[in-house]
Amino acid sequence: MYPTDITETQWQYMEKILLPQPRKRKHDLKEIWNAIFYLVKTGCQWRMLPKDYPKWELVYYYFRKWSVLEEFDLLLGHLRSKVRVHLGQNAAASVGIIDSQSVRWGNNTSLNGIDGNKKVKGIKRHVVVDKNGFLIAIMITVANIHDSKAAILLMRVLKELCSSVKTIIADGGYRGELAQYVRKTFGYVLQVVISNYSKQGFRPIKKRWVVERTFAWLDTNRRLCRNYETTFDAAEEMVKIATIRLLLKKFKQALIIFE
Repeated sequence: MYPTDITETQWQYMEKILLPQPRKRKHDLKEIWNAIFYLVKTGCQWRMLPKDYPKWELVYYYFRKWSVLEEFDLLLGHLRSKVRVHLGQNAAASVGIIDSQSVRWGNNTSLNGIDGNKKVKGIKRHVVVDKNGFLIAIMITVANIHDSKAAILLMRVLKELCSSVKTIIADGGYRGELAQYVRKTFGYVLQVVISNYSKQGFRPIKKRWVVERTFAWLDTNRRLCRNYETTFDAAEEMVKIATIRLLLKKFKQALIIFE
């Protein structure tokens, strides 16, 4: 039993959403999920998974299978909606916050670029979160892609998810003609919020600061402190898994009253 393992109550809820095919298995799917959560949290290599879990080849097989079947997206969407309802909010978010995070490379075989502004060689995570900081959409690019250019692709991802988001709050990096293009093409209102605080130092901006907290949450997972994935798809799935674990852990008491 590891601290990253999910409880039986959490697993019962996940089963209701994922509806795994009933058949005789050598290893319980719950143990597969536990192994994936362990890997994301501790940052170990696939081959270095503890012997208490199923063989790493089997765990990796299910990781790739569930990625293709979009099981992580399905579970994340349901969890986010249920948690929002428990917090007294609408199940679907109407406001999103967009931002990016430059992440240093940890694998020299993966694609990477250089963010000249932050002096970071690696990738960029472009995300849209709700007002609680819960992930809605994510897209990975090399670090040298400007936020305004990546935002167009991210809006397309958000549209494909059939999201109910209507207004998106952004920082000054998304200024210019982008707002008009996004509204005309995707129907989203892009609201750029710029701080009027001119003194040196950091001061959080109302509503927009939650996305910075999301990045802080992600960085508590050692697999996400650097980019160790060889593909952008795998890097995106790792972020989704970290968010799923966050919701399960943060609101595990609330899961008991979920239908």
